[in-house]
Amino acid sequence: MPASDIAQSLDNLKLERDAIVLYDALASIEKDEHRAHAFRTIARNERRHADIWATKLRERGADVPEPGRARLRVRMIVLLARLFGTHAVSDLVQALEGDEEELYDAQGSPEVASIAEDERKHAEIWRTLSRDQSSREGRPGGQRSAAALAAASRDDAAATIRAYAGRRGATESWHRTGQSGTLRAVIFGVSDGLVSNLSLVMGVAGATTSEPRFVLLAGIAGLLAGAFSMAAGEYISMRSQRELFERQIALERAELEMMPEEEEAELASIFRARGFSPDEARTIAHRIFGDKDVALETLVREELGLDPSQLGSPGGAALGSFLAFSAGAAIPVIPYLFGGGAVAFYVSLVLSLGALFAVGAGVSLITGRGLLFSGARQVLIGAAAAAVTYAVGRLIGVSVS
Repeated sequence: MPASDIAQSLDNLKLERDAIVLYDALASIEKDEHRAHAFRTIARNERRHADIWATKLRERGADVPEPGRARLRVRMIVLLARLFGTHAVSDLVQALEGDEEELYDAQGSPEVASIAEDERKHAEIWRTLSRDQSSREGRPGGQRSAAALAAASRDDAAATIRAYAGRRGATESWHRTGQSGTLRAVIFGVSDGLVSNLSLVMGVAGATTSEPRFVLLAGIAGLLAGAFSMAAGEYISMRSQRELFERQIALERAELEMMPEEEEAELASIFRARGFSPDEARTIAHRIFGDKDVALETLVREELGLDPSQLGSPGGAALGSFLAFSAGAAIPVIPYLFGGGAVAFYVSLVLSLGALFAVGAGVSLITGRGLLFSGARQVLIGAAAAAVTYAVGRLIGVSVS
C-alpha cells in the first residue's frame, strides 16, 4: 500500500473518530430523546466508517493507532453545545460535516462511495431535526413540514418521496444550511466592534496623550454609535428581506389558488428535470398537492429557492448585532475606566489584540482554516487598522498643538 494511501486512510480514520466523539457528546448533552436518538444513530454510522478505515489499514499491514484526543475544532463545538445547547451548534456541526464530505468527494474508492451515501443520509437527518424544531417554535412553515413528514411515512408514495429527498440531498451541500447561523453573526459582530472601536480609541489616544477622559468619551461614543448603527442596519435589512420574501410567497399562494393544475404540472416538470420519469414526477406532484399548505411550501422551496421556516426575526437580529458589537467595542475602552497614560494605552492594545486572536480562532470553527492562521490574520488586520488611525491621530494632534 503506497505511503500516500496509508496517510489518507489514517486521516480518514481520525475524521471518523472525531465524529464519534462529537456525536456521542451531542447525544449525552441533548435532553430531547428524539434528537438524542438521531445523534446516536449518526454516531453508530461513524463507528462503522471508522471500522472500515481501520480494517483497510490492517489488511495492508499498517499500524492502527489508538483513538486520541479529538481535534480542537471538535472540542470547541462540544464545549459550545454544553454551554448553549445542541441547537446553537447546528450550523457548526453541519459545516464540519461539509468539510468531511468535500474530502471524501476528492477520493475515489468503494469505501468512500458507501460513506458518502451515509453522509447524505446524515444531511437528511439534520434537515428533519431542523424542521421539527421549526414546528415546536411555531415558525412559518415549520408545523406543516413536520406534518408532511409524518404523512409521507404513512403514504403509499413514501418510497418515491424519500428517493426524491435522497437525490436532492446528493446535490445539496451541507454548507448551505449554515449560511445564516447565529454564532456566525455573533463572531463577526464582535469582530466589527473590536476593530472599529480599537481604531477609534487608538486614533484619539494618539492625538491626546494627556487627556484620557477624551479617549474614554470617544470610546463610549463609538461603542454606542456603532452598536445602534449595526442594530438599525440589521433590522432594516432583514425587515426588507422578509417583506420581499413574504410578498413572493403571497404571490405564489395566489397562483396556487387561481391555477392549481398549472402549478402541479410545473412542479412535476421540476421533478422531471431532476431525473424522474414523467410518471414518477406526476405521482410525487399529485401526492404533494393533496395538501395545499404542503404544496405551497414545496413550490416556494423549488421555484423561489426559499425556506419558509428560515425567514429570520428582524428584532432578534438587531438585538444580536447590538450586543455582539457592544461586547467587542467595550474591550478597548475598559482600561480607560480606571485611568490613563501609557499603562491604559498598552493594556487596551494588548487586551484588544488578544480578543482579536480569540475572534479569529472562533472564525476558524466556521471556515475550517487553522486556528493559528485565522487568529494571526485577525490580529494583523486589527493591528494595521489601529496603527493607521494612531498615526493619523498623532499627526492631527501635533498639528493642533
